[in-house]
Formats: sequence, C-alpha cells, structure tokens
Amino acid sequence: MQLLQLLISGVAQGCIYGLIALGFVLIYKATETVSFAQGDLMMVGAFGGLAAMTMLGFPFWLSVPAAIVGMGLFGVVLERVVIRPILGQPAFSIVMLTIGVGYTLRGLITMLPNIGTETHTLPVPYANEVLRLGALVVSAEQIVVIGVTAVLCGGLFAMFRYSKLGIAMQASSQNQLAAYYMGIPVKRLNGLVWGLAAAVAAVAGLLLAPITFVHANMGFIGLKAFPAAVVGGFGSLPGAIVGGLIIGIVEALSGFYLPEGFKDVAPYIVVLIMLVLKPNGLFGEKLRKKV
Repeated sequence: MQLLQLLISGVAQGCIYGLIALGFVLIYKATETVSFAQGDLMMVGAFGGLAAMTMLGFPFWLSVPAAIVGMGLFGVVLERVVIRPILGQPAFSIVMLTIGVGYTLRGLITMLPNIGTETHTLPVPYANEVLRLGALVVSAEQIVVIGVTAVLCGGLFAMFRYSKLGIAMQASSQNQLAAYYMGIPVKRLNGLVWGLAAAVAAVAGLLLAPITFVHANMGFIGLKAFPAAVVGGFGSLPGAIVGGLIIGIVEALSGFYLPEGFKDVAPYIVVLIMLVLKPNGLFGEKLRKKV
C-alpha cells in the first residue's frame, strides 16, 4: 500500500513534468528551437490565475480559463516580438534568448510589491480534500492533476489528428519549406505553437500551485521537465508525457527509499542512462542524412 501511495504521488508529479515537457516538444517540433522559458511561463500562468481570483475577484471557474487564454495570447505576442526576429540565427543564440526571457519574467514578477517576493496560496475549491480507499489516501489535488492531464492529452491528440490546424502544424514541423510552398502560413503557425505551449504551461502552473504554492521561483521545476522531454524523445508529444511520468515516479521512489539528496539527482541519472542506451529517447525518431 505504501508503494502504491508513492506511485500515485509520482504519477501526479510526473504529469506536471509532462505538461511542461509538452511545451518543450511543441516548440522544438515547430521551430527546432529549445525554449528554456517554459518553467517561467508556467510561473506567470500561476500568478495570472492568482491575480484573477484574488485581485479581480473572478470565481474559480472563470479565473482558470482566463489565465490560460491570457498566457496563450502572451505566447503568441512573445513569439512575434522577441523570438521571430532572431529565427535563422545560430541555435545557441536562440537558446540564450529563451533563457534571458525566463530570467526577465522572473525578475518582473519579483519586482511587484507585496506579490513577487511572497509565497501565495491559490484558493481552489478542492483544497485539502482527500479520497480514502481503505488504507490508501489520495489528495484531491493529485486526482485533479492526473485527470486534467489525461483530458488535455486527449484534446491535443484529437486536434493534431483530426483538425486542419493540427494537420498543418504537423506538416510544418516535418518540413517548413515544403509546407510553405503548399500554402501553409508557417510563420503564423509558429506563433500559434508558442501560444499553445504557453497555454499548456499555464495549465501546469495552475495544477501545481495548490500543491507547492505560488512563488517567483516555482519555474525552476522546468529544469526537471527538460529531462522528461529527453527521456521521452524530444520530437514526440506522447513521449513528453511518458518521460514526465518516468521522471516523477523515479523521483518519488528515490526520495523515499534512497538517502537524502538522491531525489534531486535521480532525474539526471535517468537521462544519462537513456542517452547511453537510447540517445533518441523512448519515442524519438531516428534521423538520417543522405549526402
């Protein structure tokens, strides 16, 4: 029963990692760019939900979609104003730019008086609720995280499989030049992908906030979501979720059964093992070049 309790906790935490890793993969597939700002976008989304509930007085059911839509629009603007002008430059320049965006967002939040420097509780209606199944106790926060992640993954799968927008995004991620010649608006799609990645990050932040509270440094969790994307395969959306679950379960088990300190190191040990055994990740595609 104790092992089952740990597994449920690890799966819930892994869902958060997987959602952030989804942002990594979405942006990488669309632009072949690694965005290290995903964790901080998650943090801004959590603060957006907090502001809507506590400052604007919105009810919970309205604050959550407002924060998600707001972050989606922010992602589109961010791509248009900051990212698009530097596309085509060396990959290192774009990576450093995304790191700079993350630090800028964190700094701007910290500068807000009485908000950025404090730790806040997100007032959700299911706080402190638990589900008891015999000796097994599962918190409502964990159930919501797992349930929302499953629904979101199903929605993304349906969008990419059946909608014209999703099919166009897939075509653009396969070959941008060919997609452009076929009449697909590649630049506009890149903006939509950044908006979608920011919206998914906001969902992760709103799910994580009731568990770890809302604070300016909560975006550092993105450093553990990056190994999830590597383990699953950087070009695979299902791989991002599976990689997140693996990292979350390994972290939960190592934190309980291994000495103190192994919990923070375990995700990166898993990444090293994966890079040695299967460099492309569990669901990564093998790419070949003909010369």
